[in-house]
Amino acid sequence: MDRASVYTARSSFPGKVSWGGQQMAGSPPKPESINLAAWSPFVFKSIAVAGATGAVGALILRLLEERAFPLERLKLLASSRSVGRKLSCAGKQYEVELLRPEAFDDVDLVIGSTPDEVAAEFAPWAVERGCVVVDESGYWRMDPKVPLVVPEVNPEAAETHHGIIASPNCSTTQMVVALKPLHDTARLRRVVVSTYQATSGAGVGGTRDLEQGSRKHLDGEDHPYEAFAHPIAFNVIPQIGSPKHKGYTSEEMKMVDETHKILGDNSFGICATCVRVPVANCHSETIVVETERKLAVEEARALFEAMPGIAVVDDLEAKHYPMPINSNDRDEVFIGRIREDLSSPNGLAFWCVSDNLRKGAATNAVQIAELLVRSRAAAM
Repeated sequence: MDRASVYTARSSFPGKVSWGGQQMAGSPPKPESINLAAWSPFVFKSIAVAGATGAVGALILRLLEERAFPLERLKLLASSRSVGRKLSCAGKQYEVELLRPEAFDDVDLVIGSTPDEVAAEFAPWAVERGCVVVDESGYWRMDPKVPLVVPEVNPEAAETHHGIIASPNCSTTQMVVALKPLHDTARLRRVVVSTYQATSGAGVGGTRDLEQGSRKHLDGEDHPYEAFAHPIAFNVIPQIGSPKHKGYTSEEMKMVDETHKILGDNSFGICATCVRVPVANCHSETIVVETERKLAVEEARALFEAMPGIAVVDDLEAKHYPMPINSNDRDEVFIGRIREDLSSPNGLAFWCVSDNLRKGAATNAVQIAELLVRSRAAAM
């Protein structure tokens, strides 16, 4: 399956458009919804969203509506404390049901955003009942029998599933979209990445800590942080996840292992440093790559611009570059500050920003579901 046929939002747009209050050439408007009804209505007649009441679950519901995802029946599943809540999608109200084995009896497709331990339990329940599961948790990602998919990068992997398809970690997703065209063209030798990760990546508690902690700090008062071991207001925390391997954290090793799996190549080295910053939403990354053959800046920019899902915003003199404040509620991976690495003859450095709740989570999961619709429709 060709990547360009899978993802319709292109990365460069002619003319000047307003983006976050700035006028800049080549900045994209928000991608239009993909009308999957043109492929085949109701390929999956019944869809369930597991973890529907969480931040990502709520965004999945919004995206199903925004992207006109074809479905006949929708079921919302969550833990016992959320049962009975009413949520809206596409103008209809749905009552949240208990996430239990019997909930999947009449379901064809599940999109799940739950804690790892919940995904470990519910996904087999669903598969046993004939469902296909698109899972946002970390539990299944490195299982050799489960494909790990970013639709712009490795859509063909989705066809190898045995009932479960995993979606990567948010920080990995935006990086592999950026690395794919470089690796295909010049072969990666080494990647050094530092992340600046928003508090929304730590859930609702992380956002609450940023907002309330900032207010308390300005008032000279202490805030009892719930999501972070240290104050996040006016601070950065150079640890995301637990200690894992040779001084690296679990978040850093996710970026290493998941990138190798998605690109199908573990021959190049990756050094990741993951840092939590006092930004509400959108993860940013500085990425430095070494390639087997030299990529000139102009060639790299052209590769980024041709890659589905990437938007290039790169005009240093005009002070135009991606920032979290401009990338919020967008599905693209934004690239800027493209330049040679002066310390390496085959090095390239760039800056990468993406909405970690959309492309880093909900959007990628819904795009995987769209891949399945297209694939099944084409086989009919």
